[in-house]
Amino acid sequence: MALKAFADLSEKEILALAIASEEEDSRIYQAFADEVRETYPHSGKVFDDMAEEERGHRTMLYDLFRTKFGEHLPPIRREDVKGFLKRRPIWTITALGVERMRREAEIMEYQAANFYAKAAEQSRDLSVRQLLTHLAEIEKGHERKAGELAETHLTGDAQAEEEATRQRVFLLQYVQPGLVGLMDGSVSTLAPLFAAAFATHSNWETFLVGVAASIGAGISMGFAEALSDDGSLTGRGTPWIRGTVSGLMTAIGGLGHTLPYLVPDSWPNAFWIATSIACVIVLIELWVIAWIRAKYMDTPFLQAAFQIVVGGVLVFLAGIFIGSA
Repeated sequence: MALKAFADLSEKEILALAIASEEEDSRIYQAFADEVRETYPHSGKVFDDMAEEERGHRTMLYDLFRTKFGEHLPPIRREDVKGFLKRRPIWTITALGVERMRREAEIMEYQAANFYAKAAEQSRDLSVRQLLTHLAEIEKGHERKAGELAETHLTGDAQAEEEATRQRVFLLQYVQPGLVGLMDGSVSTLAPLFAAAFATHSNWETFLVGVAASIGAGISMGFAEALSDDGSLTGRGTPWIRGTVSGLMTAIGGLGHTLPYLVPDSWPNAFWIATSIACVIVLIELWVIAWIRAKYMDTPFLQAAFQIVVGGVLVFLAGIFIGSA
């Protein structure tokens, strides 16, 4: 079906679309507020006030409409108009966090003001141009008001508090599952990899075993993390994000010391070259894990290093012992 051009709309239709847009934006802001209120109360208040502003502007526009055209709005939808403002599905925004919601609010206000201003510039009808200019000023006022609201509610202390909350959320949703995956991938694949290496002395066969162990461990850890809880009570985020992070980091942890076995078997001392490189990578992996634990998990570095390195070395030796038997 052909869409109607904005330039062909009557004043009545333009005003009806503006009313519908204000109504929808107010509901979007209210949804943002409800989504973040518990975790980010100050941002929740900002979105509450923005929603109230939109409702006030909708009332003002509807009063103007009734004065000029009566009670009933024409049955025209924004999707019927070519180039009219589009809003993203709310669930695709709220799932990405409070910063994404703030950016979306800025985009919404900018788009509305810009659209009305450009429409006014290209309009030849004086009354329509005046109406569009008026609507553009309203939306620009929204932008200024949004900035004022942020300054009012997001004080230095409030921003520091919300930044601390964001760090906790980042820790729960990304660092912890990623660290668990990296630890599992780096340590659990040591035994099968080095057992295969010392049992076969074949780099290619060892590489295949390492890849299989890494990918298998990644799939297993990904599902285990995703199914551990839905995040609603623990605040650990959506299961598919945690599962993906954990699974990828598990696979990466195993592949790191597997890749050296791509050294061709035809090279002189190929097995010992690959094994030496793999051992160095294992030590680097274990120290990286210890550093992450010290930085993000409040574990003293020496304690973290001792726990990880000793555990990893024991698994490493077990693989060599079994493979050499």
